[in-house]
Amino acid sequence: MPVRAGGNPPPVALVTGAARGIGAAVVDGLVREGVAVAAVDVDEGGLAELAERSAGLVVPFAADVSDRAAVADVVAAVEKGIGPIETGVSVAGILRPGLLCDTTDEDWDETFAVNTTGVFLVLRELARRMVPRGRGALVTVASNAAGVPRAGMGAYAASKAASAMLTRCLGLEVARHGIRCNVVSPGSTDTRMQRQLWTGEDDLERVIAGTPEEFRTGIPLGRIADPADIAEAVLFLVSDRARHITMQNLFVDGGATLRA
Repeated sequence: MPVRAGGNPPPVALVTGAARGIGAAVVDGLVREGVAVAAVDVDEGGLAELAERSAGLVVPFAADVSDRAAVADVVAAVEKGIGPIETGVSVAGILRPGLLCDTTDEDWDETFAVNTTGVFLVLRELARRMVPRGRGALVTVASNAAGVPRAGMGAYAASKAASAMLTRCLGLEVARHGIRCNVVSPGSTDTRMQRQLWTGEDDLERVIAGTPEEFRTGIPLGRIADPADIAEAVLFLVSDRARHITMQNLFVDGGATLRA
């Protein structure tokens, strides 16, 4: 079990999708604050890299969030081996781009298995343990695509909208137990998922400028986000500075959706 200076155990967080991108930035931010992090991902290599730079505060768990038994086993192992989980951040997600009429059953099922069912499984497992303790903070990283229609991203947008609403509904149910549930909805962010959509040299400029032919506005702030930008919003919402904030959906997209 990680131990802080003075011999006291650090607070414990669980982060899914932790190996890279936004998830890794969240983990790094929590570690800077002295939090012990159970880092969950299917990318074992990424988890190993994360743990190596964490000064012993990151414990990797290779698991698929869409696997009910695996989620239950990881949470049980963390609570037994590291300590009571006070913070949960669900970042794990996949993108299968394509027009809805061209979306296969497999792509639809896999998208919802990770982006929606995976969030539900993690939230449920954590909330069940937090309720008796009367404290906890949960954040789901969704997407601004959940708030405005996107051509070629229907399955992804629908899955993220579902995960955002189930997080807020849980927040209503557990508020009386002192548990806060919030959503962070990023816009275009410089991650592997974002870059898989790019096919040309000017794709970054097109994202910032917008694509009117796809009815997509640009980014008023004139830049795409860095994963750290999203992580800072998450870190605020799980902190005591946000102790009176729950059931909210914070769009961190440079104004791209005009808060649709």
